[in-house]
Amino acid sequence: MRKQILTGAFTAGLLVTVAAQAGAADGPMAFEPVDGSAYDQQSTDWDVPLVAPEGFTQELVADETVLDIYDGGTDDLTDMNTVNETGPQAGRYLIRTHEVGSNGAVSVVDLTTGEVRVVAQDAGFRRLDGIEWTPWGTVLFAEETAGGRLFEGTFDAKDPFGEMEWVERPEVGILRHEGIGASNDAVFVIDELNGGSIYKFEPTVRGDLADGRLYALKLTGLDDADQVWGQDTYEEKVGAFEWVALDMEQVVVDTDAAADAVSATEFGRPEDVELIGQTLYVANTSEDRVVAIDLNEEVLTSFVHAGDNVPVENRSAAVTGFNGPDNLAKGPDGRLWVVEDNVPSDIWVAGKDADQDGAADSVELFASLKDPGAEISGIYFGKDPRTLFSNIQHPAKALADGTWAITAR
Repeated sequence: MRKQILTGAFTAGLLVTVAAQAGAADGPMAFEPVDGSAYDQQSTDWDVPLVAPEGFTQELVADETVLDIYDGGTDDLTDMNTVNETGPQAGRYLIRTHEVGSNGAVSVVDLTTGEVRVVAQDAGFRRLDGIEWTPWGTVLFAEETAGGRLFEGTFDAKDPFGEMEWVERPEVGILRHEGIGASNDAVFVIDELNGGSIYKFEPTVRGDLADGRLYALKLTGLDDADQVWGQDTYEEKVGAFEWVALDMEQVVVDTDAAADAVSATEFGRPEDVELIGQTLYVANTSEDRVVAIDLNEEVLTSFVHAGDNVPVENRSAAVTGFNGPDNLAKGPDGRLWVVEDNVPSDIWVAGKDADQDGAADSVELFASLKDPGAEISGIYFGKDPRTLFSNIQHPAKALADGTWAITAR
C-alpha cells in the first residue's frame, strides 16, 4: 500500500485551451509537419522540450521542480498517463505512473488547481509503467519487469489525493507489462521483450478481473516453429489469427511459459497497445513497426513500418525516420499517434487506412524532442481534444523529468 503522500503545485489555470471549431476540416489537432528530427537542437538548456508545429503551445504540467518524489537522488521516471475518464469531474485529474526500480509510485495532478500528490507507493512496486482507465471506472497499472504484476486501483474524484486502494490481478498475466487496453468486455496486454506475445483477458463477469480466461494471439498461417521471434522473419508475421486459451494455473505464475506451451506468436518487444474502435494497435519496438489487429475480422497487418509507409532513420547522416516506436495514443479524430524510444525521440501521426490495405495511408512527423538524454513517454489525450499530454523521461536536463501539455491554439 501507499507509504507516503508528497505534494507540489503548478500555476492554477496553466492549461489554457481553445474549444474545437465546429466542422474543422482536419480536426482539432490539425498541423503542418515539422521539417525533421531535432538532430541539431539537442541541448540541456531548453525552455520547451519539443520542436513542434506552428500554432501549438507547450506548457509544464509538473516536473521534479514541482514534485520531486525521490528527492533528487533518482529520476522520477514519469512514464504513462491517464485521466479519470468517467464519473464525477471526469477529465480533471491526470494519473501517472513512475517507472523506478523499486518503491514505485502513482501520482495525481489536479489540472484545475495544479496540486500534485503521490497517491500510491509501495516498496514492492517495480518499474510501474502502463496505466489505463477502465470502462467500469477503475485504474489499471502494471510493472514492466520479469514477473511483473497488474494492479487494479480505485480512484475517487471526491477524494482525489486520498490513498488509492489497489489489488493484484494475476489472472491478467505475470509478465513484463507495459501497454494496457480495456474495452467493455476484455483487457489487452503485452509481454515487453524480444519474443513477447499479445494477450486478451476475458473476465467471467464484466468488470471483475478476479476470474476469467487469458488468451494469446496466434497467427494461423504459420507453423509453430515460425511463431518464434526472429529479427529476419518478423515481416512474415501478418495475416489471420486466433486467440488461443492458456492454462490459467500457469498464467498466474509465468505467462510467457503458458504462451510458449501453445506456440503463441512472438513479436519484437511489443510495448504499448491502443484500442481504436475494433482495431487494436501494438507498437513493436524492435521491428520499427506498429501492427493493426482487426478484432472483428481477426486479421493482423503492418500498419506503420519503417521502409514501407514511413522513412527509415539514419541518425549518423541526420536523416529523419521511424525508429523504435514505443507508446501510442488515440487522437481526437481517431488517428493513431506514435512516439519513439529513441534520441531524438519523435512523435508521429499515422493517417487512416482509407484504401483498406491494412497500412496507414500517410505518416507525418508532429514533433521532436530537444533533450539529448531523454525519451518521450505516456502520450495521451484526455477530455480536451486540443491538448496532448506527454512525459519527458530521464532527461539530461536537471530536475526535468515530468509531464508537459502540447496544445493547439
